Amino acid sequence: MTSWRLDRRAALGLVAAPLLWPLARSARAQTLEKLVFQTDWRAQAEHGGYYQALAAGLYRKAGIDCEIRQGGPSLNISQLLLMGRVDMTMSNSFEAFTYVREDAPFFTIAAIFQKDPQVLIGHPDTGFDGFEDLKGRTLLIGSGGRVTYWPYLRKKFGLKDEQLRPYTFNMAPYLADKNVVQQGFISSEPYSISQAIGRMPPYLLIADAGFSAYQTTIAISRRLAAEKRDLIQRFVNATLEGWAQYLRGGPAIEAANALIKKVNPEQTDDRIQYAIKVMNERGIVLSGDALQGGVGAMADARWRGFYQSMVDVDVLPRGLDAGRAFTLDFVNKGVGKPT
Repeated sequence: MTSWRLDRRAALGLVAAPLLWPLARSARAQTLEKLVFQTDWRAQAEHGGYYQALAAGLYRKAGIDCEIRQGGPSLNISQLLLMGRVDMTMSNSFEAFTYVREDAPFFTIAAIFQKDPQVLIGHPDTGFDGFEDLKGRTLLIGSGGRVTYWPYLRKKFGLKDEQLRPYTFNMAPYLADKNVVQQGFISSEPYSISQAIGRMPPYLLIADAGFSAYQTTIAISRRLAAEKRDLIQRFVNATLEGWAQYLRGGPAIEAANALIKKVNPEQTDDRIQYAIKVMNERGIVLSGDALQGGVGAMADARWRGFYQSMVDVDVLPRGLDAGRAFTLDFVNKGVGKPT
C-alpha cells in the first residue's frame, strides 16, 4: 500500500490543486499498467471472457494493458509462472494443491469454471446412460485424467484399471469400436464426434458424479497479489464482466470471436457457437456459488471438500493446508451475477 505524508510544500500545493485536477485525471487515464495472462491452450470459446474483456475495452477501462498469450501442447505454463515470464496463468484445483505441496508462493484468486468440463463420451444406441454404464467398456483416458478424476470415478463406481487404454487425441479408435468410451471436453469433442457420425453422442459430465474441482482458474504469485492488490482486483473484475458479456452472446461478442479466430484459425463460428451454447446449458460458468457470488466465485468449504475427496482416493497427500491453495479476497463480489 502506498504511504502518503502531507508536508508543508504539499499543503501549499493544495491551493493550486483544483486547477490541475483535469490534467491529472487525463494523465492517469492514459497510463496503463501492464499485465500478461497466459492461457492453458490455443484460443477458443472456452477462453472467451478474456478475449471479450480485451475486445470490449474492459481491461483498458480498468487502466490495464493486458496481453493474453495462448498456450499449446508443448508449452509448460506453470514453468512460465514460476520463472516470472507471465503475471498470471489459467490453472485448476490440482495445480493449486501442487503449489501448496511444493511450498511454492502461488495460489488461486478466481475460478471461472464452476464445473469441470471433462466428459466421457459413449456411442448412441449402446445403453450408455449413466456412470454405472462405464463398467465393462474400454475407456480411453489420457495420462492427466488417470491421476486426477479417474481414481475418483474408479472408487465411486467400482471400475477397474484394466479397462483403460491411452487417449491420443485421435477419434479413430473411438469410431472403430462401439464399446469404446473416450474422454473429452463438453464444449469440444462431442461436437467433433457429432460431425463424424451424424448425431450427438451421449456423454457424462464428470462434475455430475460429484467431482468438484474448479477449472479455468487464475493462478498468481502471492507477492504480486499483495503488492498490487488494486491492480489485480481491477483485472479480476474486468475479466469476470468479460465472461458475463461473452456468455450473453450476440453482436457484442463478435469482436472477441474475431480475435479468437485470428489467434487460432482452427476455430470456426459453428464451433464457437456450440461451445457457448453448451457452457450456458450445463452451467459450466454460471452455477453453484456463481449464481449469488458472481462469475469466478469460490467457497472455502468446496476447496476443503475437494481436497479431502482427493486424499480419500490417494491423489493428494494428507496434511496439506487446503486454505493456502486459494484466496477469496478478489471474488464473491457479485460481478457478472445473473439478473
